[in-house]
Amino acid sequence: MNATDVNNPNYFHKVVDCQWACPAHTNVPEYIRLIAQGRYTDAYMLNRESNVFPAILGRTCDRPCEPACRRGRVDGKPVAICRLKRVAADLRDDITDRLPKIPSQKNGKRIACVGAGPASLTVANDLMPLGYEVVMFEKYDRPGGLMRTNIPAFRLPESVLMDEINQILDMGVEIRYNSDITSMKALLAQGFDAIFVGTGAPRGKELDIPGRHDTDRIHIGIDWLESIAFGHTDSVGEKVLIIGVGNTAMDCCRSSCRLGGKDIKVMARRPRGFFKASPWELEDAEEEGVEILINHAPIRFVIENGKLIGMDFERLEWDAQAKKSKTIDTVFLPADDVILAIGQENSFPWIERDIGIEFDKWDMPVVDEKTMQCSRDGIFFGGDAAWGPKNIIWAAEHGHQAAISIHNYCQGVPVTERLPQGTNLISQKMGISEWSYHNDYNPSKRQKMQHVDLTRRFQQMNIEVELGFSAEQTAREVLRCMNCDIQTVFTPPRCIECDACIDICPVQCLTITRNGEEDDLRHRLSAPAINLTQDLYVSDPLPQTARIMAKDEDLCVHCGLCAERCPTAAWDMQKFELLIPYAGRPVDTQVCVTA
Repeated sequence: MNATDVNNPNYFHKVVDCQWACPAHTNVPEYIRLIAQGRYTDAYMLNRESNVFPAILGRTCDRPCEPACRRGRVDGKPVAICRLKRVAADLRDDITDRLPKIPSQKNGKRIACVGAGPASLTVANDLMPLGYEVVMFEKYDRPGGLMRTNIPAFRLPESVLMDEINQILDMGVEIRYNSDITSMKALLAQGFDAIFVGTGAPRGKELDIPGRHDTDRIHIGIDWLESIAFGHTDSVGEKVLIIGVGNTAMDCCRSSCRLGGKDIKVMARRPRGFFKASPWELEDAEEEGVEILINHAPIRFVIENGKLIGMDFERLEWDAQAKKSKTIDTVFLPADDVILAIGQENSFPWIERDIGIEFDKWDMPVVDEKTMQCSRDGIFFGGDAAWGPKNIIWAAEHGHQAAISIHNYCQGVPVTERLPQGTNLISQKMGISEWSYHNDYNPSKRQKMQHVDLTRRFQQMNIEVELGFSAEQTAREVLRCMNCDIQTVFTPPRCIECDACIDICPVQCLTITRNGEEDDLRHRLSAPAINLTQDLYVSDPLPQTARIMAKDEDLCVHCGLCAERCPTAAWDMQKFELLIPYAGRPVDTQVCVTA
C-alpha cells in the first residue's frame, strides 16, 4: 500500500474508525480537540453539520462510533464520544447567527413531510436554506416523533428536545399539528412537488399467547411510553413484568420505577450476551433496582376472575450460540401489570396499494438504499419508516440522503446522481518539534458519568438522571482521544534508513524489512501484527535497499515522535478530513472548522 495515497479509502476507513462507523459521519477527533480548547460552540456546529441533533444524541445515541474507537484497543474503554457531544451542546453559546440563512425569495417548490420525527426534521433542515417550502404533517400536537414519545424525560428533557427541534422549525417550516395523514392519494392531490415519509415504526409487536386479551393490564411498550409522555398514564402496579430486553424495555422498566413499581422484572428469553439493549442502558436499569431474569420464555398470562395475577414461563437452557434450547421447568411469576417490549413494526394502512408504490413480502415499501426513493417517483422514505426500527442517528443520515434526492428531483437532475465525498490531508507541523494538536499519550481511564442520587431521581418523572461531565472530567476525557485523524504520512524517497524513527517509537509499530506476503510480513514486524481487521501501512520500496517501511496502525498512538526524530522529514503528521456533500452543497463550498 502506498503510504502517501490520500485517496485510498481502505486505509483511512481502517484508521479513522470512529468517524466511518457512524452513519451520519462527523469529524469526531476534530470536535474533541475543539472541546479541549474550550471552543464548545465551534464543536457543536461541527457536529450539527452532520448529526443535526448533538444535544439529543449526546444523551440518547446508540454510539456506533465508540466500539470502533481505537482507544478501546489500548485500555479496553473507548473515548466517551457521545458524552463529549453533550458537553459541547450544554456549554455552547447562542448559535442563532450561525444557523443557515433562509432566503426570503423561495424557489417555488413545496415539499410535504409526513411526521415530525428526526428524519423529517433533517430533510427540512437541509432543504429550507435552499429556498424550499416545507410543510410538515404531525398527528400529535407536539413535534419530535419517537424522540418525544419513546424516550422518557428522565433521559431526554423536554427543553433539550425542543431547543434543537425549534432550530429547524424556526427556519420557517409550516408544521400542521393534529394532522394525521390517512390517505396518500389525498396527499398527492394537494400538488406537492415531492413527499417524504418519516412516520417511524409506530406499531409494537404483539405476544399472542393465552390470556392476552382477557385483561386491560397488559400494555404494548411503545404505546405505554407514549401515554406517559402525553400525561395519560401516571401510575403502574407494584409488581411489573417487562417482556423483552431491548432499549425500549429498559425505558419501560425505568419508567415503572417512577410510577410506583416496587418489584420490577425484565424477562429475557436468551442469556445476557445476546441482549439487544445497550450495556449502559442495562447498567442504569440495574442501578435502579430492576431485576433482569435470563432464559425465560413466556407461555401464558394467568388470569383469575378477570384479573391479571401473573405469567407462566418456561425456564430454558441454551447452547453456546443461544440458537437451540431445551426446557428445564416451568415457573410462575406474579404481576399487576405486564409490558410487552419485544419489538416494533411498520404500519402503512394509509398508503393505497394502487398508486404505484411497490410493497415487499413484509408489507414494507421497496426503497432504494442510496436515493431513499420508492418505486413511485417523487416519494421518499427515511428513518424507521424505510426499513424498520433503527435509531436517531440513522434517521438523520436518511434525511440527509433524501434531501439530496428531493433537491435533485425538483431540479430535474437524476436522483441517482450523487455528489462525491472529498478528502484533505493537511500537515500539522508548526516548528521543528511542535504540532498543532496535543500529541502526548494520556493514561487516564474513561470517566464515569455522574448521576442524580437514587432517592431524588424517583421524585418526578422528568428529573434528568445523567448530570453530564464536570469540567475536570471533560479535561481528562478529551485527552484520551488518540487523534486517529492525524496520520503519519511517509515519503519513501526521503528515507535514508537510519532507523531513528524505529528507535524512538514507544510502541514498536514501525519496521524496516523486506516486503513479502501479508501473512509472513505480519510476523516479521517489531511487534507481530495480530489484529487481522487492521490493515498494515506498507510503503513503496526505499531508495537505499529496496526494503519497505511497515507500520502497524493498530499499535500507533499518533505521538509524532517519528516525525520529530526524522532528520530528512520523511515522516510528517497530517490531518485527514472527510468532506461530506449535502443537498445543494458540494464539498468545495464548505468551510471546515480547524483546531
